[in-house]
Formats: sequence, structure tokens, C-alpha cells
Amino acid sequence: MDDTDRHLLSLLQANARESTALLARKLGVARTTIVARIARLEREGVIAGYGVRLGKRLEEAAVRAYCGLSVAPKTGAAVMRALERLPEVEEVSAVSGQFDYMVLLRCETNEQLDALLDRIGLIEGIQHTHTSVVLSRKLDRRSAVPPPPAA
Repeated sequence: MDDTDRHLLSLLQANARESTALLARKLGVARTTIVARIARLEREGVIAGYGVRLGKRLEEAAVRAYCGLSVAPKTGAAVMRALERLPEVEEVSAVSGQFDYMVLLRCETNEQLDALLDRIGLIEGIQHTHTSVVLSRKLDRRSAVPPPPAA
């Protein structure tokens, strides 16, 4: 991957529906070059798929929380299968330290979060949970578009 690929990826992350013609103009290359690069990045598994980012209105209305999970030995796979069935679970990361997994949750209301935490606590293999509700985001670089590469 070169700087053009990285910039192309950042543009696609910001708007995966951007036309190849507009991407080509922004990057200063031919449209056919963009088509070929996207096809190569998909083929190589750099681009694994395309999705939907929720709009600001829905994101701001959400109740988000991080939940640390301690699981019993040899139950990680079963716990993961149970978590995968919960649509409110946005992300699960295996972590070092006090917990085995850190889970990012998104609910519409505090009551929904409370019920979800009860369901998570009942999953076979989960020994302990610790939840922190997100009050506000101070920094989020996941959707930031870096400046174009220097020529």
C-alpha cells in the first residue's frame, strides 16, 4: 500500500458511496486507476466490505457503555457466541488486565441498557462485569479524513 491507497481508504471510510469520478478528482488520478485500486484492495482483503455509519442524530440519542467481562476458563467461545446474538453489542475486544473482554454497548435508553446488562450477567461463563456509561466523547478519530499525501 502506498500513500494514494491510504488516502483512498480514508476517503472511502468517510463516504463509501462516493463516486469513483469524484474520488479520482480528489486524488488527482484517473477514474480507471481508482476502479483498479479499489478492486485490488478488495481482492487483497484490505477492504473487507462496506457498511453504514449512523448519523449524528441517532448517535447522540444513544446510551453507550463499556462493559468489562471476566469469564470462566474455557468458556470464551460460548460467551462470544452469546454476545454475537445481542444486537446492542457493537464491539468486543479481548484485553489484558483486570478483564478478559471489553464490550462496547449501544442502547436507546437507560432502561434498555439496564435490561441488557442483566441479560449479559446471566450468560453462562461470565463471572464478573463492570460497566461504565459514556457521558460524552472527547475525541473520535475513526471518521477523520487525513490530509492528502504530499506531492
